[in-house]
Amino acid sequence: MSTKDFIEKDYYKVLGVPKDATEAEIKKAYRKLAREFHPDANKGNAKAEERFKEISEANDILGDPKKRKEYDEARALFGNGGFRPGPGGAGGSFNFDLSDLFGGAQGGGQAGAGGFGGGLGDVFGGLFNRGGPGTTRTQPRRGQDIDTEVSLSFTEAIEGATVPLRMSSQSPCKACAGTGDKNGTPRVCPTCVGTGQVARGSGGGFSLTDPCPDCKGRGLIAEHPCAECKGSGRAKSSRTMQVRIPAGVSDGQRIRLRGKGAPGERGGPAGDLYVTVHVDPHPVFGRKDDNLTVTVPVTFAEAALGGEVKVPTLGGPAVTLKLPPGTPNGRTMRARGKGAVRKDGTRGDLLITVEVSVPKDVTGKAREALEAYREATAGEDPRAELFQAAKGA
Repeated sequence: MSTKDFIEKDYYKVLGVPKDATEAEIKKAYRKLAREFHPDANKGNAKAEERFKEISEANDILGDPKKRKEYDEARALFGNGGFRPGPGGAGGSFNFDLSDLFGGAQGGGQAGAGGFGGGLGDVFGGLFNRGGPGTTRTQPRRGQDIDTEVSLSFTEAIEGATVPLRMSSQSPCKACAGTGDKNGTPRVCPTCVGTGQVARGSGGGFSLTDPCPDCKGRGLIAEHPCAECKGSGRAKSSRTMQVRIPAGVSDGQRIRLRGKGAPGERGGPAGDLYVTVHVDPHPVFGRKDDNLTVTVPVTFAEAALGGEVKVPTLGGPAVTLKLPPGTPNGRTMRARGKGAVRKDGTRGDLLITVEVSVPKDVTGKAREALEAYREATAGEDPRAELFQAAKGA
């Protein structure tokens, strides 16, 4: 993402929340939009996929208090994509150092959808020209962030699981040790003097920077390009990693694993790994936030007279549900502590919905008993209140 794009993006607008929205409001808005535009629910819809990426990107910034604070400060400083001059005026000089606000530039890697890695210092670190003609340093470069996906069974999502993930990424070329030069002796780029950036004047007493076109932002030029990486210093590599998915993850959730992405360059930190989780449905249980749900059929006699009913739980022993006499169809009861694992290690509940089962064929004594019941309750009209309410409306 370019600096200009980042400054002009309104993440609050993307999520449809006000700028003073609470963390809970941001989380709620993200979940709602993520479910609506998730690729699994919009197969083949490129616009929905792009919208999902924007939503994930906005949540990654606004859902992190530190990133949100830095983003708000940056927006306040730059306004609607333009720099707000200080007391010196549009053409004056600025006697403060933005590094105090944004931190030093440590970046250079590419962030995945919604990831900005080392913070806004990575995005804005090269915005202002701090180097001089005598600068010869070559800065470390952060590794790329990697996006991947994993499918879990319903039980694995609730209980947690360790899964193997095979990933492909750019890492330092082994043939040239990441130098780009087959002899291992690249020279400092004379155009950018090793900074990897060139300045372009924009007026107002400051200058913007772009990646150096000669060294492609590396700060180094290979006199004898490595045959493996063609002088880039990076090569494609694959690796398999055992990743622990925490208990209680939900379908569509995006997990960030710090430092598990592509390796950095010249001593730079590794990028992050973002794992999007897909959860397969369960034939018996469903999920509602931190609670599990199950529908249990009961007989007419059990619902009318009351009784005890055995109810299955996910991966545990059955629980006994006590039905009070006159339990209506569709009533939901609760078995505490039998739901999904929360972040604090406690569990939600199992929500049990009663469904009165009506037999298709009634014969013999059962039919005689029901006929007798019908005669005994012939004077009762369960629809009387319905018609009375309809007339009064």
